[in-house]
Amino acid sequence: MDQPAEPPVTASPRRDIYSVSRLNREVRALLDSGLGLLWVEGEISNLSRPGSGHWYFTLKDRDAQVRCAMFRMRNQLLGFTPADGMQVLARARVGLYEPRGDYQLIVEHLEEAGDGLLRRAYEELKQRLAAEGLFDPARNKPLPPLPARIGVITSPTGAAIRDILTVLRRRFPAIPVLIYPVPVQGTAAAPQIARMIRRAGQAGDCDVLILARGGGSLEDLWAFNEEAVARAIYDCPIPLVCGVGHEVDVSIADFAADQRAATPSAAAELVSPDGAEWLQAFAAREKQLLQRLLQLQHGKRQQLSWLQKRLDQLHPGRRLRDQGQRLDELEQRLQRAWRAQQRHAAARLSGLGNRLHQHDPRRRLQHHRLQHTHLTHRLHQAMHTRLQGQRQRLSVLGRALDTVSPLATLQRGYAIVQTTGGGAIVRDATQVETGDQIEARLARGRLLCTVNEKHET
Repeated sequence: MDQPAEPPVTASPRRDIYSVSRLNREVRALLDSGLGLLWVEGEISNLSRPGSGHWYFTLKDRDAQVRCAMFRMRNQLLGFTPADGMQVLARARVGLYEPRGDYQLIVEHLEEAGDGLLRRAYEELKQRLAAEGLFDPARNKPLPPLPARIGVITSPTGAAIRDILTVLRRRFPAIPVLIYPVPVQGTAAAPQIARMIRRAGQAGDCDVLILARGGGSLEDLWAFNEEAVARAIYDCPIPLVCGVGHEVDVSIADFAADQRAATPSAAAELVSPDGAEWLQAFAAREKQLLQRLLQLQHGKRQQLSWLQKRLDQLHPGRRLRDQGQRLDELEQRLQRAWRAQQRHAAARLSGLGNRLHQHDPRRRLQHHRLQHTHLTHRLHQAMHTRLQGQRQRLSVLGRALDTVSPLATLQRGYAIVQTTGGGAIVRDATQVETGDQIEARLARGRLLCTVNEKHET
């Protein structure tokens, strides 16, 4: 049989044939240059930590998964340890593991999912407010050593307020507490917290404020990372202590507050004095005061003793005794001088008596009595003679006076007329007018008359 004829051979075009290594290498280059650095969120599974220190795990969601690798130099910088089932946010580059041709993510940073955006917002706000000076320690107000009242801004039903009241009751139960109720979680919490801080600052009812909340996730504590709360704290005229979350939780409010406390209980410790320490201080002061009083008493006793000695030396009783003794001496001297003077006076009196007897005045007195009687008799005679002469002379002068006296004329029926009131003597009818009052003096009595008419001739 004849064989069929073979088709003619034609030259084929040159083909670019990739090896597997070359293919994986170029795919890797395309992935590296095409996507760059990106963020991926997913759940960790199949986590492996070999002795090299690198981490290998799978990120998955409900519909897909991708292999991931995080090398030792990167995972040592994390602040937490990932585990299977943890939802995370990974910053990674898309790569290809060439030996197996496996597509994978090379993770550079890892954080718990949900915290990433909040953490970045937290850092941005923190840097901005710090640049404005809201966190400057120089403007922090000192806490009062013994506040008259403590204000607590927190939820009235949370565990934080119970812890705070327990600590305050234990440390210094005499200080009253004023609670400003606010929500401490949710979107409406931050505005209400800011308003309550401003209201408490304006009211001035407290000497110090506590802003408190218990622990929680970053989302739970986010109200204390809001700018409105930070500015309200900065503007508050009352010292404010922030005790939000646990010791590892640091909020924007912590930086803006005058002082940060790790927990609400620690905040209560900061603002309240230790009653036991105050009692010890009082006891120490009492002891110092007692010692000082004893020293003062001892000094006063010494001073009193010295003054007592001086008083004994200068006591008026002693001076009185000395003066009494001196008085007795003077009295004795006076008595001796008096007796001597009496003796001298008696002797002198005796001498004068002798002289008086020698010059007895009774004889002279008898002579003077006789002379007095004689002179009295002569005086009476002279007086009688003179009185008789004067009587005779008076009788002559009386008769002469009666001769010229107008009274004698009045006795004969004449009258003396004069104007009323003891005026001038009326000698002429022209001296009076009709109707005038005139007075007529008689020998006995006077007449008051009215001129009815007058005749001048």
